[in-house]
Amino acid sequence: MERRTLIRGIAALGGAMLASPSVAQPAKAATLRFVPQANLTALDPIWTSAIVTQMHGYHVYDTLYAVDGQLRPRPQMAEGHTVSDNGRVWRIRLREGLRFHDGEPVRAQDCAASLARWSKRDPFGQLLAPAVEAWRAADDRTLEIRLTRPFPLLLDALAKPDANVAFIIPERLAATDANVQVSEVVGSGPYRFLKDEFVSGSRVTYTKFEGYVPRQEPSDWASGGKVAHFPRIEWHILPDPATAAAALQSGEVDWVEQPLSDLIPTLARSRSITLEVLNPAGFMSLMRLNHLQGPFNNLKTRQAVALAVNQADYMRAILGDDQSVWRECRSLFPCGTPLGAEDLSELTSPPRSLDRAKAALAASGYRGDKVTIINPTDFPLIGPHGQVTADVLRRLGMNVDLAESDWGTVVQRRVRQEPVEQGGWSIFHTYGSSLAYLNPAVSSLVKGPGRSGWFGWYENPRMQELVQAWMDAPDAERQKSLGSEINKLAQDDVATIPLGQFFIRTAYRKSITGLMKGSMPYPWGVRPF
Repeated sequence: MERRTLIRGIAALGGAMLASPSVAQPAKAATLRFVPQANLTALDPIWTSAIVTQMHGYHVYDTLYAVDGQLRPRPQMAEGHTVSDNGRVWRIRLREGLRFHDGEPVRAQDCAASLARWSKRDPFGQLLAPAVEAWRAADDRTLEIRLTRPFPLLLDALAKPDANVAFIIPERLAATDANVQVSEVVGSGPYRFLKDEFVSGSRVTYTKFEGYVPRQEPSDWASGGKVAHFPRIEWHILPDPATAAAALQSGEVDWVEQPLSDLIPTLARSRSITLEVLNPAGFMSLMRLNHLQGPFNNLKTRQAVALAVNQADYMRAILGDDQSVWRECRSLFPCGTPLGAEDLSELTSPPRSLDRAKAALAASGYRGDKVTIINPTDFPLIGPHGQVTADVLRRLGMNVDLAESDWGTVVQRRVRQEPVEQGGWSIFHTYGSSLAYLNPAVSSLVKGPGRSGWFGWYENPRMQELVQAWMDAPDAERQKSLGSEINKLAQDDVATIPLGQFFIRTAYRKSITGLMKGSMPYPWGVRPF
């Protein structure tokens, strides 16, 4: 299978208040002050797929391979690799001089243990794992991956740019159960996490790792030379969008990852601020239902909810009426890509009809089970979705409990598989880079492994067979045919309800430059202007 079938969609997607030193002080240039999309509560990017935790991961950790702007895997911690003639033995040689933040050398044993743990949580890794006979170290600098059968997309799996990224950690930490967070933050990336300065809900601090040796080639997305120009990076957690925008305008922070859409016109008028789309692939908004518990363990009830969803309501709730930055997209693969087919299922085809949804709900046998929507109040690109859904479901006649909290609490709670009466949940909303859902290999939205899968725990053995068939397909034509079948089955089963596709304009002061394009904000390349 040719790699171009995995990455072809990127071009189409691209078309579609805290006191600080004054500007004149050298200390200001020594610290990059960044306002992330949400509070950082989970520190383990393998344990959770939350974007803010993956962003944290890119500061602290590194990967064996990473993608460039064309989504081609490039060596990162790796010096290079060899593959046996039968395609079943991969040997990856580490770069010289790699060290963890605790001073210990990075060894092939660390890589083997890290990838074994990662493969238990990541959707792509879960496809790779059954083909792996052993992750082992041939010597301290040579990782050996022995396969039971050829897996041509192995490097694509190790280089994937979105959750869960295959970050490398020390072997002693990688021994942690994949369903439990690691106890320490120790990586080998360009920045060290300062545990003693971490205050969840207020500040996250990183300092340049002097022992990090960047690659010599220019940085390109997540690959290449990750040069840390700022000795120190501070994340300021400012949940109120107006406060964050005011801090940016006054120079108290340098970069706001996701300014509220209502504030974009004001920021655009400032001569000291730049607005830019850093992720040309855009993002997809999602509603995820809990398939393990009632009422959404009933397919007919899930289908009734899908019939009631009007994507335009969700997009307008977070981005307003400016349709230059959002579009309806009813596909579970990004629209504008080879697999992004819409209206494959009557559940997603317009027009929307609340009366039709009410009739479907009545026929489903729904009898007033509580629907608990866990929803963040501090995340402007997610919180309004929960409020829209609560209103729609109440109008359908469902018993709705809108459980609002901070995003960190949502991230912690959505892992729970118990009924709502025991702290579980029925619905949560989120979004992710379109690249994370580009095809069946990388997407968690369509896979159906049940309890071992992504939160919501959709299960369908037939879906698993189709995904494997897609992986084994001999050509692009067969892949496209299987992709449509997967897309339709996921829509019919209501594996995930898509809510629309959109683009984010980040905002930063003109006193910094060098921001990298990519699937999320990267800390390297950014420097004082």
